[in-house]
Amino acid sequence: MNLANLIFGPPLATEDDKSERIGPVKGIPIFGLDALSSAAYGPEAALTLLIPLGMAGVAYIWPISVSIVILLGIVYFSYRQTIQAYPHGGGSYTVASENLGTWPGLLAAAALMVDYVLTAAVGISAGVGALVSGVPSLQPHTLLICLAILFVLTFVNLRGIRETGGIFMIPTYLFIACLLGMIAIGVFKVIASGGHPAPVIAPPKLMSATASLGGWILLRAFASGCTAMTGVEAVSNGVMAFKDPAYKTARFTLTIIIAILVIMLLGIAWLAPHYGVAATDPVAAGYQSILSQLLAAITGKGWFYWTSIVSILVVLSLSANTAFADFPRLCRAIALNGYLPFALTVRGRRLIFVQGVYALALLTGILLAIFGGVTDRLIPLYAVGAFLAFTLSQAGMVVHWRRVGGPGAGKSMFLNGLGAFATAITVAVVLLAKFTEGAWITIVLIPALMLMMRAIHHHYERVVVETRLDGPIDTSNLCKPIALIPIDRWSAVSEKALRFAWSISEDIRFLHVNIGEEAGDLVKNWPQLVEKPAKNAGLPIPKLIVLDSPYRFIVRPIVNYALDLEKQNPQGHVAVIVPELVEAHWYHLFLHNNRSKLLKALLVFGGSQRISIVNVPWHLKD
Repeated sequence: MNLANLIFGPPLATEDDKSERIGPVKGIPIFGLDALSSAAYGPEAALTLLIPLGMAGVAYIWPISVSIVILLGIVYFSYRQTIQAYPHGGGSYTVASENLGTWPGLLAAAALMVDYVLTAAVGISAGVGALVSGVPSLQPHTLLICLAILFVLTFVNLRGIRETGGIFMIPTYLFIACLLGMIAIGVFKVIASGGHPAPVIAPPKLMSATASLGGWILLRAFASGCTAMTGVEAVSNGVMAFKDPAYKTARFTLTIIIAILVIMLLGIAWLAPHYGVAATDPVAAGYQSILSQLLAAITGKGWFYWTSIVSILVVLSLSANTAFADFPRLCRAIALNGYLPFALTVRGRRLIFVQGVYALALLTGILLAIFGGVTDRLIPLYAVGAFLAFTLSQAGMVVHWRRVGGPGAGKSMFLNGLGAFATAITVAVVLLAKFTEGAWITIVLIPALMLMMRAIHHHYERVVVETRLDGPIDTSNLCKPIALIPIDRWSAVSEKALRFAWSISEDIRFLHVNIGEEAGDLVKNWPQLVEKPAKNAGLPIPKLIVLDSPYRFIVRPIVNYALDLEKQNPQGHVAVIVPELVEAHWYHLFLHNNRSKLLKALLVFGGSQRISIVNVPWHLKD
């Protein structure tokens, strides 16, 4: 069996695209993992900022969570409309570009790109952080474990979207079952006990309050809790990955994801005060996550507890897969408009956009390395990009409904306008609350990405202008080129190059570089080997030119000769014919000098339109 087929799976034909599309069952693990897993750290992020209020601060997690859920509901209805209006995917970028213009579109694109890279980094680091909190001896290896998980995710995604969904189904649905099971048991016990349940294992006691309640603390807690909404836009970006009718399947999948997330967020927020569960300092000894405390308080530390904890650890680590599902599709949509390299539009052997997968893996790896794989250092950068994209998407939909009109357009405009207003305020709150903690980095990074994309587009525009040819082919002033052939010794490879040169040129020059040793046998035997046979056949007689190189440079004298010859013949052309050995096995490449590659590179970057490079390969037998 072919090794590539064994590792990545057999290649898929273009017509297999529809058979690779997914339904809601696989759509939830692929596009919903980020949103669902945020229930494990969104409420905790909010409660952590309420620690200075002591146990009194826990009571505020309910109104904060309700506010987040209301905002989530507005965003949900907006994205349902986006999916139907733009069934080819692209999400916030497509909506903003088509309705608000180029720069708002680039702003949405840059915000989403930053958000997806952070999604991957935060998901992996959160999972590893939870693992390290359970096994403290692994803490020195945090970054290494993060990079190992990143490698596994990259590899799995290279096998195609259907296989990825199949692999992630078990941990995703186990996680959902465990959290919903915990909430159901917890709610039953609260109701059965008249609102005062006795915890099976009491949560750690908090210290007394060290600060008084203030609007600033609540705003910061709300901003941190909003990380639970990241990933909601994923389905709208990947509509074309779903089975036909794609937009209906995508909307149904989004509905299920949001419904489960709402139950999780409200369930955790309602149970935490009843069981006296509050956040503990994540850097202090004895740290326990909110979910760990709730599980222990509701069910004790039996098999259900450990099954749930393992599922949480796995899903947190795998939540980065949402970014791997969406980032390449987003990059493709941007690249199709010429704002990112066109290579990002090409599907790989398994019908995925492999260049986007590689780009995300590289950027995520760099981010993890910079921040040491620690979640608390990455969270302040989070949510800005997502909410900025939410705002632009909904503002774009307002313009869309105004332009399109039709039944229900007024209602849709109001809903999208309300969503744009609410998420814009959230962006301002998040930036204000987290600016000094690292959110300023996104303010710098997003405009930088926008300028980069505009520069790429400008480059492509310049290439189109410079290479445009509207008229018929120019057949005037045609001439045969001067052929230059580098030669070290006379061989079958040199002979093949010469035979080709005779077919295109009447002025053929072999270039031999003398590095201090006599050209000797080559010069002596040249008349007998080349000149006499050429004369007898009535063919142009090739010249042997010896180039002296006192400093033993080989490639540079040949390049200089070619460039000088080009200048001396302003109306002519130069063809450098490069004989090259082609090895049967890759490991034999190290046994040769491979100067031909350097020669071609220097000629490409140093020459002009009048220098051509021709490869003449000699394939060695296996």
